[in-house]
Amino acid sequence: MEGQRWLPLEANPEVTNQFLKQLGLHPNWQFVDVYGMDPELLSMVPRPVCAVLLLFPITEKYEVFRTEEEEKIKSQGQDVTSSVYFMKQTISNACGTIGLIHAIANNKDKMHFESGSTLKKFLEESVSMSPEERARYLENYDAIRVTHETSAHEGQTE
Repeated sequence: MEGQRWLPLEANPEVTNQFLKQLGLHPNWQFVDVYGMDPELLSMVPRPVCAVLLLFPITEKYEVFRTEEEEKIKSQGQDVTSSVYFMKQTISNACGTIGLIHAIANNKDKMHFESGSTLKKFLEESVSMSPEERARYLENYDAIRVTHETSAHEGQTE
Protein backbone atom coordinates (compact mmCIF):
# COMPACT_ATOMS: atom_id res chain seq x y z
CA MET A 1 0.00 0.00 0.00
CA GLU A 2 1.61 3.20 -1.17
CA GLY A 3 0.47 6.78 -0.92
CA GLN A 4 -1.16 8.32 2.09
CA ARG A 5 -0.38 7.20 5.61
CA TRP A 6 -2.61 8.14 8.54
CA LEU A 7 -1.92 7.72 12.23
CA PRO A 8 -3.80 4.64 13.45
CA LEU A 9 -6.95 5.06 15.55
CA GLU A 10 -6.68 3.46 18.95
CA ALA A 11 -8.89 0.37 19.26
CA ASN A 12 -10.79 1.90 22.14
CA PRO A 13 -14.59 2.30 22.23
CA GLU A 14 -14.32 5.77 23.80
CA VAL A 15 -12.14 6.95 20.90
CA THR A 16 -14.31 5.19 18.32
CA ASN A 17 -17.58 6.56 19.67
CA GLN A 18 -16.21 10.10 19.92
CA PHE A 19 -14.81 9.87 16.38
CA LEU A 20 -18.19 8.81 14.99
CA LYS A 21 -19.98 11.48 17.00
CA GLN A 22 -17.66 14.10 15.49
CA LEU A 23 -18.56 12.76 12.03
CA GLY A 24 -22.24 13.29 12.85
CA LEU A 25 -23.46 9.84 13.88
CA HIS A 26 -26.15 10.08 16.55
CA PRO A 27 -24.90 8.27 19.68
CA ASN A 28 -27.90 5.93 19.99
CA TRP A 29 -25.53 3.17 18.78
CA GLN A 30 -22.21 2.62 20.55
CA PHE A 31 -19.14 0.48 20.08
CA VAL A 32 -18.07 -1.62 23.09
CA ASP A 33 -15.22 -4.02 23.80
CA VAL A 34 -15.94 -7.73 23.36
CA TYR A 35 -13.60 -9.60 25.68
CA GLY A 36 -14.02 -13.05 24.16
CA MET A 37 -16.31 -15.37 22.26
CA ASP A 38 -17.34 -17.51 25.22
CA PRO A 39 -21.10 -17.35 25.89
CA GLU A 40 -20.59 -15.79 29.32
CA LEU A 41 -18.43 -13.00 27.85
CA LEU A 42 -20.79 -12.45 24.93
CA SER A 43 -23.69 -12.12 27.38
CA MET A 44 -22.06 -8.89 28.62
CA VAL A 45 -22.37 -7.26 25.19
CA PRO A 46 -25.36 -4.88 24.98
CA ARG A 47 -28.04 -5.93 22.50
CA PRO A 48 -28.96 -5.55 19.71
CA VAL A 49 -25.67 -5.82 17.82
CA CYS A 50 -25.44 -4.75 14.20
CA ALA A 51 -21.68 -4.97 13.55
CA VAL A 52 -18.52 -6.52 14.96
CA LEU A 53 -15.03 -5.24 14.12
CA LEU A 54 -12.39 -7.91 14.57
CA LEU A 55 -8.86 -6.81 15.41
CA PHE A 56 -6.07 -9.31 14.90
CA PRO A 57 -2.29 -9.27 14.55
CA ILE A 58 -0.89 -9.43 11.05
CA THR A 59 1.34 -12.48 10.78
CA GLU A 60 3.47 -13.88 8.00
CA LYS A 61 0.86 -16.63 7.48
CA TYR A 62 -1.89 -14.03 7.12
CA GLU A 63 0.18 -12.00 4.63
CA VAL A 64 0.74 -15.11 2.49
CA PHE A 65 -3.00 -15.83 2.53
CA ARG A 66 -3.88 -12.19 1.73
CA THR A 67 -1.43 -12.07 -1.18
CA GLU A 68 -2.80 -15.34 -2.59
CA GLU A 69 -6.37 -14.01 -2.33
CA GLU A 70 -5.40 -10.75 -4.03
CA GLU A 71 -3.81 -12.66 -6.91
CA LYS A 72 -6.88 -14.87 -7.26
CA ILE A 73 -9.14 -11.79 -7.37
CA LYS A 74 -6.90 -10.12 -9.96
CA SER A 75 -6.96 -13.17 -12.22
CA GLN A 76 -10.56 -14.30 -11.69
CA GLY A 77 -12.25 -11.04 -10.80
CA GLN A 78 -14.58 -10.45 -7.89
CA ASP A 79 -18.22 -9.51 -7.74
CA VAL A 80 -19.30 -7.46 -4.76
CA THR A 81 -23.06 -7.23 -4.53
CA SER A 82 -24.38 -3.69 -4.67
CA SER A 83 -26.26 -4.33 -1.42
CA VAL A 84 -22.91 -4.43 0.43
CA TYR A 85 -21.02 -1.17 0.90
CA PHE A 86 -17.31 -1.91 0.52
CA MET A 87 -14.26 0.20 -0.17
CA LYS A 88 -10.68 -0.83 -0.76
CA GLN A 89 -8.08 0.33 1.72
CA THR A 90 -5.49 2.45 -0.04
CA ILE A 91 -4.48 4.59 2.96
CA SER A 92 -2.00 3.02 5.39
CA ASN A 93 -3.30 2.81 8.97
CA ALA A 94 -6.85 3.76 7.94
CA CYS A 95 -8.19 0.26 8.60
CA GLY A 96 -10.06 1.38 11.73
CA THR A 97 -11.79 4.23 9.95
CA ILE A 98 -12.62 2.06 6.94
CA GLY A 99 -13.96 -0.69 9.20
CA LEU A 100 -16.17 1.86 10.95
CA ILE A 101 -17.39 3.23 7.61
CA HIS A 102 -18.25 -0.33 6.51
CA ALA A 103 -20.10 -1.01 9.79
CA ILE A 104 -22.17 2.18 9.54
CA ALA A 105 -22.80 2.06 5.78
CA ASN A 106 -24.02 -1.54 5.88
CA ASN A 107 -26.43 -0.71 8.71
CA LYS A 108 -27.47 2.73 7.50
CA ASP A 109 -31.15 1.84 7.84
CA LYS A 110 -30.64 1.53 11.62
CA MET A 111 -28.46 4.63 12.03
CA HIS A 112 -29.46 8.18 12.83
CA PHE A 113 -27.29 11.07 11.75
CA GLU A 114 -27.09 14.61 13.07
CA SER A 115 -27.99 17.45 10.74
CA GLY A 116 -25.03 18.23 8.46
CA SER A 117 -23.32 14.91 9.22
CA THR A 118 -19.99 14.55 7.41
CA LEU A 119 -20.31 10.77 7.44
CA LYS A 120 -23.84 10.77 6.04
CA LYS A 121 -22.75 13.13 3.26
CA PHE A 122 -19.75 10.92 2.42
CA LEU A 123 -21.93 7.80 2.29
CA GLU A 124 -24.57 9.46 0.13
CA GLU A 125 -21.96 10.81 -2.28
CA SER A 126 -20.09 7.50 -2.58
CA VAL A 127 -22.99 5.01 -2.61
CA SER A 128 -22.94 4.49 -6.39
CA MET A 129 -19.13 4.32 -6.66
CA SER A 130 -17.02 1.19 -7.07
CA PRO A 131 -14.86 0.03 -4.11
CA GLU A 132 -11.80 1.55 -5.82
CA GLU A 133 -13.56 4.87 -6.48
CA ARG A 134 -14.69 5.03 -2.84
CA ALA A 135 -11.09 4.51 -1.74
CA ARG A 136 -9.88 7.38 -3.93
CA TYR A 137 -12.77 9.52 -2.73
CA LEU A 138 -11.80 8.92 0.91
CA GLU A 139 -8.17 9.80 0.09
CA ASN A 140 -9.37 13.29 -0.88
CA TYR A 141 -12.14 13.73 1.70
CA ASP A 142 -10.50 16.21 4.05
CA ALA A 143 -13.32 16.35 6.61
CA ILE A 144 -12.94 12.65 7.46
CA ARG A 145 -9.12 12.78 7.29
CA VAL A 146 -8.95 15.74 9.69
CA THR A 147 -11.42 14.12 12.12
CA HIS A 148 -9.44 10.87 11.94
CA GLU A 149 -6.20 12.74 12.61
CA THR A 150 -7.69 14.50 15.64
CA SER A 151 -9.12 11.25 17.00
CA ALA A 152 -5.83 9.41 16.47
CA HIS A 153 -4.30 11.63 19.16
CA GLU A 154 -6.97 10.59 21.68
CA GLY A 155 -7.00 7.56 23.95
CA GLN A 156 -4.37 6.01 26.17
CA THR A 157 -1.68 5.08 23.65
CA GLU A 158 1.42 7.26 23.84
